Amino acid sequence: MAWDIQVDRLLTKRAMLGEDSKVHPYEIRDNRELYTHFQKKERGRIRWHVVDAEGVVLGRLAARTARILIGKDSPDWTPFSDHREGIIVINAEKVRLTGRKLEQKLYRHYTGYPGGLREVSAQRLLETKPEELVREAVLGMLPKSRLGSRLATRLKVYAGPRHPHQAQNPVPARLAV
Repeated sequence: MAWDIQVDRLLTKRAMLGEDSKVHPYEIRDNRELYTHFQKKERGRIRWHVVDAEGVVLGRLAARTARILIGKDSPDWTPFSDHREGIIVINAEKVRLTGRKLEQKLYRHYTGYPGGLREVSAQRLLETKPEELVREAVLGMLPKSRLGSRLATRLKVYAGPRHPHQAQNPVPARLAV
């Protein structure tokens, strides 16, 4: 709407001066210049959020958590900037997997030695290391870059309901599930 008004003003101004009516969109400089505002790469303190994973589906939890970490919920989101968000996930042992993923989903890693491919089912991983299950899901949804690595350091996952980060004054994050 504002763009149309500025174009109309420029057209009438040019018509009064007798110039032709072809307008290039970057020539509009009536009252103010139009430009894209980018935030600085880094900001102040980290804002910490607590997410309770009890009864939440793993993929939905990971997607929402990654979205908060990246900063997509902030109104001034910029792809390359660090929005200084941190996530604390509690009750990772009570996360849900839908369908037959508990038996069928496999997590693989390579030890670096010949024949060193290791496979662990999601059920076994949930029983032994539930923090790793949630962490792998969230890290898979972060950018694969230096920024993603920096964001991954601000993801703290705990199997039970307690965490040692009370000093950071975490705010409960509401997941739209």
